[in-house]
Amino acid sequence: MPFVTRDAVRLYWKLEGDGDAPPLVLLNSIGTDMALWDACLPVLRRRFRLLRIDTRGHGASDAPPGDYDLPMLAADVVAAMDAAGIARAAVAGVSLGGMIAMQMALDHANRVAALALVCTSATMDAAAWADRIATVRARGTGAIADLAMGRFLSPGFVRAQPGVAASIRRGLIDMADQGYVGAGAAIRDMAVIDRLPGLTLPGPVLVVAGDRDTSTPFAGHGDRIAAAIPQAQVAHLAAAHLAPVEAPDALAALLVGFLCADAATDDAAAALFDAGLANRRRVLGDAWVDRSLAARTPFNADFQAMITRIAWHEIWGRPGLDDRTRRLLVVAITASLGRWEEFGLHVRTGLARDGFTRDDLKEVLMQTAIYAGVPAANTAFAEAGRIIAALDGPAGGAA
Repeated sequence: MPFVTRDAVRLYWKLEGDGDAPPLVLLNSIGTDMALWDACLPVLRRRFRLLRIDTRGHGASDAPPGDYDLPMLAADVVAAMDAAGIARAAVAGVSLGGMIAMQMALDHANRVAALALVCTSATMDAAAWADRIATVRARGTGAIADLAMGRFLSPGFVRAQPGVAASIRRGLIDMADQGYVGAGAAIRDMAVIDRLPGLTLPGPVLVVAGDRDTSTPFAGHGDRIAAAIPQAQVAHLAAAHLAPVEAPDALAALLVGFLCADAATDDAAAALFDAGLANRRRVLGDAWVDRSLAARTPFNADFQAMITRIAWHEIWGRPGLDDRTRRLLVVAITASLGRWEEFGLHVRTGLARDGFTRDDLKEVLMQTAIYAGVPAANTAFAEAGRIIAALDGPAGGAA
């Protein structure tokens, strides 16, 4: 395992990808380690040489006692870059990682090519963090696990991916208490917001907001960073605080498009396809998507790729509506147009995957009767009734 030692503290780092690709440093949030980025790696490896680092106090890195600060943590990242032979890199950081990235850009501007600041802040509530630190000192990280997990991931994601959520919770509880306390002090004491207007980098700055993020919501956090950094760009994801976990393909595609303006068209299309495919699987389920992909032919493959990139990434990945609302809109529109195959698909998956309730479906079809006509609603009720009967059958509608 590669380690670099700075001030008698061992820091774990890992370098992956093509040695000729542009370097990208990935930094984790408080309470997680470099595995936070695992689900993003398949897309990012295509375009970048990736350096991941377990922040001091986290993962395999040492967790010395005492308060840490952002200049210290930024210098740790520079030391890891030196060990990996990277002179300058784009830096993407989540939460605490984004704070470290901003500090790096301010203190070590010659080492930072561009910034992607994901679900982070430049101004946190110092008193709240002081209370959290005191709790962990007295009772350990397990005492704040419920609070942290309630902000890390959205309830819908936890229901859909309980194993992933359990792993993140376990990692938080298992980390060294003094590591969490030290890193929490860095968040409590950070002082970067007033310096951001003077930030100058050769590359762009992207502020990524999670529209389900209750820890560092865009209003009051991301918007202040974007306002302070000249010409910063903003993007939104349908995700809570840990966007690399909740929306990995969409985030990875966003980073590729943002940091690789000259990327090959095929690479950009592949990143968009991967992001759309993740949304498609979330809404329709792996089994249906796998069957659909297996049924592709040379004749329809381009069409399938196009709808995955555009419908499933560009539309289903937009932050303005949640999945339930989009599902019900599709049901109403397909019933109104008499597109019964598509209607059946979305009714079946919506009910089977807890996307909406039977009462939700009934109310949508009642509304459809008024605005699209009773004959359309009559057929829709009949089609939906058959689907419900199949779902209630002995095999749960497996056929």
